[in-house]
Formats: sequence, C-alpha cells, structure tokens
Amino acid sequence: MRADIEMTPRLSRRQTLQQLAAAGLGSLTATALRGAAPETQASRPEWHDEAIAYLETLARPDGGYAWGDQPESHLAPTFAVIAAYQVLGRPVPRTAACAEYMRTHHPTEWKKLEQEHREFDFQQLQALHWLGAKDLAAAQFTERVRGWTAPVPYLAQYERHRHPVFRFQLAALACRPLLGLPMEPVAAEFSRYLLSRRRPNGSFNNSPAAEGGDGHVLNTLWGLEGMALLGLEEDHAAATIAWLQGCQAPSGGFRWQPKPAWGMEPDVAYTWGAVTGLARLGARPTDPDAAVRWLLSLRNADGGFGDRPGWASNAVATRYALEALAALDSLQAPPPSLPKRIAAVPTTLPKGLQVFSIQIEAHGSGSPAEAVDLAKSLQIDLWGAKNAKPGWLEAAQSLADRQQVPVRFFTANEEYGTWIDVPGFGTYSHMSDIIAPAGSEIGPALTGDAAAEWNDFRRRRIEPLHAGQGRIVWQFGENEELVRTLLDDALERGGYAAVSTFHFGNPDFTNSEPFLNRYRGHLPFVALQDAHGPEPWWFADMTTGFRTLFLAEAPTWENWLTALRNGWVAAVRRDAVTGDKLRMHAGSDEVARFVLEQEMRWRWWDNPAIARPLVSVVVLKAGDRFETGVPETGVALRIRCAWTNTNQGVPKTALAELKTVTVDGQTVEPEPLETMAARRGPLPADRAHIVRMPSVAAGEHVVRVTVARLADGGEESREIRFTV
Repeated sequence: MRADIEMTPRLSRRQTLQQLAAAGLGSLTATALRGAAPETQASRPEWHDEAIAYLETLARPDGGYAWGDQPESHLAPTFAVIAAYQVLGRPVPRTAACAEYMRTHHPTEWKKLEQEHREFDFQQLQALHWLGAKDLAAAQFTERVRGWTAPVPYLAQYERHRHPVFRFQLAALACRPLLGLPMEPVAAEFSRYLLSRRRPNGSFNNSPAAEGGDGHVLNTLWGLEGMALLGLEEDHAAATIAWLQGCQAPSGGFRWQPKPAWGMEPDVAYTWGAVTGLARLGARPTDPDAAVRWLLSLRNADGGFGDRPGWASNAVATRYALEALAALDSLQAPPPSLPKRIAAVPTTLPKGLQVFSIQIEAHGSGSPAEAVDLAKSLQIDLWGAKNAKPGWLEAAQSLADRQQVPVRFFTANEEYGTWIDVPGFGTYSHMSDIIAPAGSEIGPALTGDAAAEWNDFRRRRIEPLHAGQGRIVWQFGENEELVRTLLDDALERGGYAAVSTFHFGNPDFTNSEPFLNRYRGHLPFVALQDAHGPEPWWFADMTTGFRTLFLAEAPTWENWLTALRNGWVAAVRRDAVTGDKLRMHAGSDEVARFVLEQEMRWRWWDNPAIARPLVSVVVLKAGDRFETGVPETGVALRIRCAWTNTNQGVPKTALAELKTVTVDGQTVEPEPLETMAARRGPLPADRAHIVRMPSVAAGEHVVRVTVARLADGGEESREIRFTV
C-alpha cells in the first residue's frame, strides 16, 4: 500500500448506498440506483424508438438476446439490452422469459471455466433486480457471493505474478449491496488490493502501481466504484479528473489512456468509462459537445450503435452509447441524419471463389500416415502441424504427395514458454501462436525466463514472422482491458491476424470472452485445434468436430493469407459439444451465406464424401519414423478402431469394434496392443491391434479389415494394398 493513500473508517451499508446514490452514474451498481424516468410518448425522440427496434431484432425464442449473427442468445448482449431499456426508461418485453434466461445462462453452463468470471454473476444478479426478480436473485446468489471474501489470484500458467483480473474482483464487490450483504467482512482485504492498484495520477490498472505502467480508463472506472463501495476517502479526485479528461481525443471520443503507446483509436467502451467516471466525480469532459457528437456518430441506419464510427451495431455498444449520452445529459440530443436503409447489400465477393478447409494447430507428432488419412477423409486442404518434431512435416508431406492426397502441411506452433510483459497489466503467456509455410524463415521463438515487453515482442517476433509470410493468431485472454488494447493494436499497426473461437479446451472463446464479438468484420475468427496427446488418431473428435473455412480459388498459402486479409473466413463447429448443432463465426453475413450455399464441400456429418473413418490401417516397415509398432524386419499392420477421445488425446469410448482381418483373402489374428502413458489418467493412451508378418512374399498384397459400428450394429470394411 502506498503511503500517500490513506484508508478511512469503513462505512455502514446504508452509508455506502447513500454515497453511491449521491455519486450519480456508474456501471456496476449505480446504474441500478440511478434508474431512468419513464419516457412518455411526447418526450420520446424518434431515434429512441429506432434503437429499441434494433435491439428487438436481437431477441431470440430462448428468452434472451443474441449477437446479431448468432441464432442463440448470450448473457452479455442480453444484459446490455436490459440495461439499454433501463436507461431509456422502457419496460423490457417478455420480462419473465428474459429473467429466466438471465438466471439460467451463465456462460459456465456450457463448460466450467478455469477462472471465476464474477462479472457474469453480477450481470445475472443486476438484471434480475431490474426485472423484478429480487427473490430469485437472493435465493440463487446470496451464499455464493457471501463466499467471495478476497480477490482471486489469476492462474500462474497464464499470468506470471498471479495478478487477479481487476474487473472480476470489483464485480464481486458490486454484488454485495444488491443482496444486502455487509461490506465489513471483506473491506480490509479488498481495500488493500484496490489501493495497491491506484497510480499517483489517480488512475487504476490491473497490476500493482509499484510495478509501473499507467492506468486504463475502464479499470479506473472499476476502481472508482470500488472506492465508493468500500467507503474509502477519495483523495485523488482532481488528479483522476485530469487523467480521465486527458483520455479525450480530438474527435471527441476517448482512448484507453491519455497517451497510449498503441491502440490509439477512441472506442465507445472507453468513452462510456471516461464520462461515467467523470460523472461519478462530479465532472465532465473538457469538450462535452465533441463527446456527444462522437457518440452520435456511432449510430447506424439500423438504429443501433457500433463500437467506432462505421462499425456494425451490437447490443453492448448500443448500451454503452446510451449510458454515455445519459451521463452527458444528452439522451434527448438529435442524432445526425442517416442514409436511407439499403434494401439489399450488393455482392462484394469476387467470382470463382470456393470453400476450402484449414486446421490450425492440428497434430505435428505421432503417425504421419494417420494424419494424411484424416486429412484425406475429412478433406482438410491445409494442415497446420503444432510444434512438429524435426522431420515430421517433411515425412507427412512426402507421404501425402506419394498417395496423391491434396493436403499441404504447414507450421502452426504454440510457442510455450513465451512471456510478454504489458506495463500496467502484468506478464502473460499464451499470446504467441504462430502459423507459417513449412520451411520458411520466420525467426526464433522468444522462449525463456525473460519476458519481452509488448513493443519489443512485436519487433523481435512478429516482424520476422511476417517477413517469412507467417502470421500470429490470438489464442485467448480473460482480461478484457488488456486484450482490447492488443487486438486494437492489430487493427492499427498489424499484429494478430486472426482470433481463436472454437478450441479443444473451450467450446467457444466468444462464449467466455464475449467482448471478442466486437471484432467481427475486422479480425477473422478461426478455430484452433491446439492439439494434445501423442497421436492424431486419438484427437479425431476435435479434428472432425470443428475447423476453419476460407474462400479462395485454390487452397494455397498465398490465397489463405488473402482470405485472412479480406475476412473471407469462417470458423465452424458441429459435434457433441454443440449438441450436434452447427455454430459459425463468419467474417460477414455474406461469407456465412456463401459458406452455407457450398455446405456439401465441407460438411462432415451425414455426408459419405466427407466422413471420419471408423478404422485406421497402416502398413509398417522397418525404419518408418514417427510410427508405433514398427517391426525390426518384414512388415506389420497396425489397426486402430475409432474411439471418442478426451481433450488430452486419449481414447475414451469405442465407436467401432474390430471383427475380421484378412491378408490376400486369408484370415489372420491380430494381437492387441495397449500402451499406458504417464499423467494421462487411468485410460490407456493407445489401443491398437498388430499383425506381424516378418516374412512377406514379393509383390502386391491386399488387406481387408472389417469393423462393427457400435452405434447401430452395422459393419464397415476398409481395403488397402501394399507392395513389397
């Protein structure tokens, strides 16, 4: 704790609520206390009705509201829509259904997350209060929130110092008044944490002030709200006001810092955070009229607001814009004139494009033969081999060429051990996933104990990668304030060329990190296999279940880069994780339509032309590299039936059962082979059958393997030929 910041005695809950109400606007709790006077027909500007009409286009039958391109609702846009109704003083339609959706659709309902995202709990709780379901909120959340007694350290494998995600901790605090829980039991611990994050200039950020780095406008807002909730004396008001005012750009919008080293464009979230924070301190922007003009410039012909001028509307940006206008007493301001709505969007895709498939960070180890087999069966045009062993790429490509399988293997590495330091936020891993043509010169990974500062990482890693026709892909990050700055930097200076969505360990990163949706149409969304386990065959659930599609005339690396640059990319997933429903993240509605029109070129379900094989048959000879079961002399046949797999690439549940094996028409008896592996639990890491043939006559031989489909009892056979 810095000596220049003193804690005052803790206030009672009543005093804290009084202070919040007196403070005026806010984002976590004060919005609920503020409310909005119900609009009358006479006082209602026409553009309010148009904003409501836009928001209702996002309504879905499940009771919630969705991102514009998605068929199912999500908690984040649903909360934003409810908040927008609040600020406009309108009742939310379908109140009961909306409340039930908010109560039951925390993103962890899809998959438990490694880190608690308490912001989602706050959104559920606050929305239920707005919707008149306080009793439901109390029953569901009281004991959970009561147990949040201290900030939660972030996982050390993702942030070296285990700095908690600032937003999540302040959301935990904001839940307590909504449930009537006292601050006293948590005040001391949270006060120490909060004050350690305040900079001498009054701003707040994710890492302790003692580590250096300026603040972030959103973290400053969370910090100010935390100060009020905890009843801490505000002794940096003048400095904080000056800092927030300094974030205003000449355009009128606000940046994330007064003088950011990257990510310099104003954003609706930053503008909302700044004007809300200023209002809390009883201040206004240096140029409030310019701020209002900039906010109104975000309004689109559909009635909604985008994150930046010219960007497509979404619910979250619309909520931010409306609340920011309210903070500036400008909800009645007349918006600028808009162009007439266009009945149909003209086509922009050139003629001659087709849909091709790419897998990013698929296996680069284990059996090259089975990788080639999967690529052929699933019609994968480009196979990105994750952290391939020396010689593996060459072996796989050579085999594919000999078998005339039209797949190109390329480098797709997760550069483990790379740490990137971002002042004000901390030191992070999982930020260096690269793709490049096989054999291209892309420079070394920056692995090791020493962390690279962000601009240094750009110079030493991203620049040589680009020089070798490589690109870097964003994998994941739960700290929204941090991730926004880096992805915004990519838009301005180049950098991350794509954003991961579907993933082996997370059904969809846009579910757990919904702010990523703001980049639709600006950064391509891709699926990231992030292969685990020793063998591609035992990761086939993932290789089958999701992939990235791109539009091109031919599946070359150059055309892939063109597709990335133009947004002609779509991530698609359909598997047990999605309940066998197709989910898609496309760069535009036009790309999505095009992909669906050519569905039979890539559809891997109910399509005999593209199907996961139920059995693998590999002919092994002495000296074969990367294969298991290789004989010392002669030939061996390795047979693997299809199984579902764990996320760690271990066979889990059989999909097929071996029935018969014949060689040149003669039945042979294979021997079972099971291999256990350390750290992979009680399941065998490999399940195979081996037919050993130490002496084989010269000439061509025919192998026929028959398996039973366990789903329906039917049989399938596979025949291969080999020559000795």
